[in-house]
Amino acid sequence: MEYRIIPMETYPRRAHFAYFSTMAQPYAGVTVSVEITHFLESVQEKGSPFFLSFLYCVSRAANQVPELRQRIWKGEIIEYQNCPTSHTVALPDGTYCYCMLRSEKPFQEYLPEAVQAQEAAKRRQSLEDGTEEESLPLLFVSSLPWITYDGIVQPTPSPADSNPRITWGRYRREGTRAFLPVSLLCHHALVDGLHMARFYQNLEAELERWSG
Repeated sequence: MEYRIIPMETYPRRAHFAYFSTMAQPYAGVTVSVEITHFLESVQEKGSPFFLSFLYCVSRAANQVPELRQRIWKGEIIEYQNCPTSHTVALPDGTYCYCMLRSEKPFQEYLPEAVQAQEAAKRRQSLEDGTEEESLPLLFVSSLPWITYDGIVQPTPSPADSNPRITWGRYRREGTRAFLPVSLLCHHALVDGLHMARFYQNLEAELERWSG
């Protein structure tokens, strides 16, 4: 996957990077209630799978934020050109496995490939994302379709990795409107609140574009 190394001497957040890199728990996260009213109506009208449709929008929204494509590797900052998602896929025994997808293609091409990739992942039933270096570009994605929540605590490794984690729950109705809790957890040495806000702004735009 294509990437560039960001020179630390010209990196504008080098002081913040040094500060948060020393912390035992360097993550920052937020949960936002995202309106999906028109998106949900469109999904239902088209008969499209909700999860894969929303995942497509999430992936494209995240990849528009350079900071969410940045990773820490051997003390350096790497910025990938595009980051695939690695999402959880439910298995019949109540456990799950991981499935990797890319979202650069139009949705009409993405969907059949995504369905095939999920079926292949169910056959493999693997929790492996490859080596540590191979997993660097990934956006870790999971969902809790059984509950609507206001906040979530994510398990994180020690030492910390720098892969963003994106999670969503069950949508809720408020009158005629529908809202979905969407959580974003990032390494604070790379990502600030401003960058998180840009992800949610991009997501709103992607949902509107998908619905249109």
